[in-house]
Amino acid sequence: MIRKRGLNNETPGIKKKEPISSISLLLTITISTFVAMYVIAMIVWGGGFLNPQQFLDIFNNNAFLIVLACGLTVVMIAAGIDISVGGITALVTMACVVYLDDKGGSVIGSMAMALGIGLAFGLFQGFLIAYLDIQPFIVTLAGMFFAKGMTTIVSVAPRTATNEAFMAIKNFRIVIPGIGSYGKAGNFIPARIEPGVIVALVVVAAIFVVLKWTRFGRNLYAVGGNHQSARMLGINVKRTKFFSYLLCGLLAGIGGYVYLLHTGAGNASNATAAEMQAIASAIIGGSLLTGGVGSVIGTLFGVLSLKTISNIVIASGLREPYWQSITTGLMLCFFILLQSVILAVREKGGIITMLPRWLIPKGRKTADNEQ
Repeated sequence: MIRKRGLNNETPGIKKKEPISSISLLLTITISTFVAMYVIAMIVWGGGFLNPQQFLDIFNNNAFLIVLACGLTVVMIAAGIDISVGGITALVTMACVVYLDDKGGSVIGSMAMALGIGLAFGLFQGFLIAYLDIQPFIVTLAGMFFAKGMTTIVSVAPRTATNEAFMAIKNFRIVIPGIGSYGKAGNFIPARIEPGVIVALVVVAAIFVVLKWTRFGRNLYAVGGNHQSARMLGINVKRTKFFSYLLCGLLAGIGGYVYLLHTGAGNASNATAAEMQAIASAIIGGSLLTGGVGSVIGTLFGVLSLKTISNIVIASGLREPYWQSITTGLMLCFFILLQSVILAVREKGGIITMLPRWLIPKGRKTADNEQ
């Protein structure tokens, strides 16, 4: 008896398994890489890597970078770039310290100032890029220089916050019950996280919701994938790009305040090269510079991977700063190459199709040979 099959030669009632998406595949690779690196570090170096507080300190020391990287993920999904976020962070820290100490400002007022600075940069840069069609790199490069210059105008000398209400928030720590380590005296020391970490995780959750379940999030992926096709589908491409930079500017303001909560100081050199680290974290997390692909969860693990490799370099005895730069560059190149290979294989249908003709074994067919 011959069994009837569907049009695609599939057994009726059995649903064909969907292939994993590029976003999910790149996210899986990023998470797996981070877990593998940290497990290897615990096995080989032990010591601080076995201390829960050192793991949480990655969040404590880089909460601001997580926020900035979330903003970069948004604009990179829409095939954009923003290299002004580091300068905005420095400007926010200096302006808020001067406002709190010299002007006798309130904590709420300083938060509003940080958001206002970020939104102002996002509005102006977003308008130039989206509606005047100026290259994002040029616009945000000018924004970076402008922010750095304004930081020195606000105050040439580094400033340290002394406002009592602000310092109370800065010095507050959230104790995680049941997690910690034992000191030399045998006393249990609970693990602690800073308030900025909670802000960063809330930002990650909020951006995740926006990208996954809102029309704006879907529009970002469509515009980044192919803006002409997105326009034919009725998506307002210019407005989508504008709001992506507006959101990135807002997150830069939040990141600047989180940075201030961690350091308590305003300085023109604050967050130096933070924009490059944020871009690197987004790329390691699976975001493509060409747009259309990216995940904020991947970006979070991108930050963790970037800082874990730095800790591994230090644990290896290579404490000179240039070693961290070298390993960061190598790691970034590795992920860019890995992304290119994976996406090329998925698009062309197999690794054999990527080889030059003279390397293809006889008898093996490729898409080009069959045509």
